[in-house]
Amino acid sequence: MREVVFDTETTGLNPEHVDPSQADRIVELGCIELVNYLPTGREFQIYINPGRSVSEATTRITGITNETLKGKPRFEAPEVVDRLMEFFGDSPIVAHNAEFDRGFLNAELLRVGRPTLPKDRFIDTLVLAREHRPGSPASLDAVCKRFDISIKDRVLHGALLDAQLLAMAYLELRGGRERAFDFASSSGATKDGQATYQPRQTRPTPLPSRLSETEAAAHAAFVETIGSKEHEAIWKKYG
Repeated sequence: MREVVFDTETTGLNPEHVDPSQADRIVELGCIELVNYLPTGREFQIYINPGRSVSEATTRITGITNETLKGKPRFEAPEVVDRLMEFFGDSPIVAHNAEFDRGFLNAELLRVGRPTLPKDRFIDTLVLAREHRPGSPASLDAVCKRFDISIKDRVLHGALLDAQLLAMAYLELRGGRERAFDFASSSGATKDGQATYQPRQTRPTPLPSRLSETEAAAHAAFVETIGSKEHEAIWKKYG
C-alpha cells in the first residue's frame, strides 16, 4: 500500500483574498513516499517563488526569506506542479491539519487551471491524533513527544523535515512497527485461519538465461545419461 506524506510552508495563513495579489502562497513543498507505512527513501522537496513577499512570521518560523526564494521556480513551472502530481500519483495523501495544506495546494492548482484534490483523498493525522488520545494536545510537536520521536534538532520548520517527522508519527498512529511488519494482514485477507496472498506480478520481459549454449548442451548430454532401459528416468516418461 503506497501513501505520500505531504507538508507545505507558506507566506502566511490565508490562501484566498479579495485581492489575488495579497493571497498567501506556497513557498516550499515536501513529500515522502511510504509503502506499508514505512518510508521507501524516495522524497521530493522544492522551494517555490510565490510572486509576493514572505511574512515576518514565516521567516521567523522557517528561516525562509525573500532572498531565499529569489530565482526559484514558480508553482506553474513543470519542475514544480508536474513533478508534484507525478509524485502523488493516485496514492492517498497524509498531512497534519490536512485542510490547511489542501486549501493552499488547491488554490495553487486553480490558478494554473489544474483539477483540485478532493478532501477524501487526504488522511489527516490531526484527526488521528485526537482519536488516539482525546483531549490531549495534537500538534505535530505534541504527537512527536507522545511517541518519543526526537525533535531536539528541529530549530526551524521545513516542509521536508516536518514530513519526515510526520511519517514517523503516522506509523505510530497506525499501530507502530508491529503493524507495518504484519505481513499476513498486508498481503491479503485470511480464510479459515490461513493467510491468502496476492499473486506475484510477472516480469513484462523475461530475464535472459544465464547459461551459455555450451553449458546448456553439456547439461542436456548429462541428463541423457541418467536412468536406464529398466529404470527409465521419470521425466522421460512424463515429460
